[in-house]
Amino acid sequence: MINVMKLLLVAIFATTLAYAADVPITQEELVRRTQELYDAIVPGNQVPWKKYFANDCIFSDEKDRTMDKTKLVADITPVPAGYSGAIKIGNVQSRIIGDTAVLGYDANETETIFGQNLTARYHITDTWLRRNGNWQIIASQAHRYYEDPAIGRIDSKKFGDFIGIYELAPGQTRSVTAEGENLFVERKGKKEQLFPETSDLFFRKGVEGRILFRYDVNGKVDALIDRRNNEDVVWRKTK
Repeated sequence: MINVMKLLLVAIFATTLAYAADVPITQEELVRRTQELYDAIVPGNQVPWKKYFANDCIFSDEKDRTMDKTKLVADITPVPAGYSGAIKIGNVQSRIIGDTAVLGYDANETETIFGQNLTARYHITDTWLRRNGNWQIIASQAHRYYEDPAIGRIDSKKFGDFIGIYELAPGQTRSVTAEGENLFVERKGKKEQLFPETSDLFFRKGVEGRILFRYDVNGKVDALIDRRNNEDVVWRKTK
């Protein structure tokens, strides 16, 4: 009788495990696990990262780093003294199909460095895979949202140096004009305001890159530099 009961209990336990392995994961559970990962960053707790990332995972972050699990886990260390912060996720979307789940979300970071507050926003896509009843991240990719720099002071006395026509190639020109305390660049009827980061360095809202003006040896502006990802497109001043 005892042996029969033991066999019955084993059968029930095995059935329960099999059923649990077949239950699909939910978006809510994926979110809970993901938040657990980010809550572990500040204290440098590697346990969730070891638990939720597969041994053969690929992790690509906003710093152009691609890491395996060993390097990823080693990167989770306590923040230095004087630093604190948190990352909260939002704008979640998911697709859960069979043994695969894709979770896309924003990661909103707040950081305090010796009393100075910083913020950053990222978008991350994680791919979870169920193997042997265990859901783990097999691939993760992050990018950082572009943010305009802070607007600095403009020196309208320099506008006379900047105003003019600039040529990229024959028939390809753009003009720089001023209206009161504002500077504008225009090409083919598209007019955009140039906002100062410094008195000689400008940006356009919502556009990555910088606009700067190059001075020649005589102290005259001879070119407009359209700097994109640290590479320059040079527009030479014609008048």
